[in-house]
Amino acid sequence: MSEIIRGRVWKYGNNVNTDIISPGQYMSLSIEKQAEHAMEAIDPDFAKKIKPGDILVAGDNFGSGSSRETAPLVLKHLQVGAIVSHFFARIFYRNAINIGLPVVEMVDTSFFQEGDEIEIDLLEGKVRNLTQGTEFESTKLPEHLIEMVSVGGLEAYLAKRMGIV
Repeated sequence: MSEIIRGRVWKYGNNVNTDIISPGQYMSLSIEKQAEHAMEAIDPDFAKKIKPGDILVAGDNFGSGSSRETAPLVLKHLQVGAIVSHFFARIFYRNAINIGLPVVEMVDTSFFQEGDEIEIDLLEGKVRNLTQGTEFESTKLPEHLIEMVSVGGLEAYLAKRMGIV
């Protein structure tokens, strides 16, 4: 993965919590089976229509609720390229980074429409809407977090740093 992520937008609103992302009634299933039910409370066809590299764009408070680690895991399993939100619940944010799922905060995500093609520059802190020809400021991920995301998460990052891999 590079520091530039490009994909198609799937847009959601505010307060998309971990129970919506990864419904609790499927917690005993494998991550592959749990992913089949991701987001089904607000988008029943989500797991069927999401394509590798697609980007979720949401409003406020994405990933609120429990510290359920399966929430970012099911999205990563479905090969979501990144998530852009006004702000994230802190535990979800860190869990996502720890498994190598890029998350970016922006002041206003209302400019994006479902189906837009966007490009995220993690290092520069820019999100370009290629469909609309616009560019917006976003959070810049520090280089060590970009490297962590690039190698697949915290475990792989630490293994690399310790010379295990």
